[in-house]
Formats: sequence, C-alpha cells, structure tokens
Amino acid sequence: MSSKIEQIITEIEDYIASCKPQPFSNSRIIVNKEEIEELLVELRMRIPEEVKQYQKIISNQDAILAEAHAEADKTMKEAHSQVDTMIAQAEEQTNEMVNEHEIMQRAYEQANQVIEQANAQAQQIVDNAVNEANGIRQSSIKYTDDMLASLQTIVRHTLDDAQGRFDSFRSSMQSSYEIVSANRQELSGSIVVQAEEPAEEEEEPAED
Repeated sequence: MSSKIEQIITEIEDYIASCKPQPFSNSRIIVNKEEIEELLVELRMRIPEEVKQYQKIISNQDAILAEAHAEADKTMKEAHSQVDTMIAQAEEQTNEMVNEHEIMQRAYEQANQVIEQANAQAQQIVDNAVNEANGIRQSSIKYTDDMLASLQTIVRHTLDDAQGRFDSFRSSMQSSYEIVSANRQELSGSIVVQAEEPAEEEEEPAED
C-alpha cells in the first residue's frame, strides 16, 4: 500500500503534467497558485504523520528491528529525497510564478507600447490624410482663383472693348445729332414763314 505522501507526490506530478506551458517557453508552465499551495500544505501535514507511523512500527516490533530500521531508513531517505525534490520543484514553481508575474507585467508594458505605437501610427495616418486633403483643397482653391482671375481679365477686356465701342458709337451719334440740329436750325426760318401765310387767308371768310 503506497503512502499518502507518495499519493500527494503523484497528484502533484499529475497536476504539473496537466499544466499548460507558458507562451514561447518549452520549460515553464502556468500553475494555479491555490492548487499547488493546497498540495504542498497537505504534503507538509502528512510528513510528520508518516514519520510517527514508522517510529511506532520500529518500537513495537523488536523482532524485526534491524530489518525494519534498514527499511525505514531507506524509506525515509526516499521520502526525504522525494520531499526535497518536491520542495525544490515547489520552490521552482513559486519562483516561476513570481517570474510569471514579472512576465505578465512586461507583457502588459509591451502591449501598452504596441497600443501607443498603433495610436501614433493611426494619428500619423489621420494627420497625413488631413494634410493631403488640405493640400488638395488649397490646390483646388488656387486653381479656381486662377480660373476666376482669367475670367475676370476676359470680362475686363470685354468691358474695355465695349466701352470703347460705346464711346465711338456715342461720338458718332453725337456728331449725327449735331448735324441734325444744324439742319433743323437752317429749316426753322422757312417753317415760320410758311406758318404765317395760311393765317392771313383764314381771316377773309370771317368778313362775310
């Protein structure tokens, strides 16, 4: 019949075998701190109990004292060796759990750095897009202003040309007006004389 210590050791070995390995590591595993501590506490509680059982067997059986003593020494040595191995493994697991905490801290830091870098890259992309959009907008405004300036020049030239033509037309009309006015003045004397003669003819029928 195997001892309770051996059963606990087997449980610890089975538990360690069932643990998941740490990412990017072939020698480290992820353990549940509460479960490993429970196994260690039970192991420490069972050691004194089994030592007492061995001592009781030795004291009550004088006939097999020598053989039992040798067997007990062997068993004790094996038990101590196993316990020392388990303690060493437990200490290693504890150190690994501490290291795991440090690894998690570093992982969080690296994750934060990645997030910050991603945010910086995203902001850079947004800034570049905004700058490019502003550049396109400024180019569009400059192009539109150039087109309006060209149109303004064409309109100004058209107005100047129209003003020149209007001035020429006005001058021509003014000259025609002056000629017509002069002609009317020349005719005005004749028109007055012809208007007085019919007035004298109209007075004769009034005497009848």
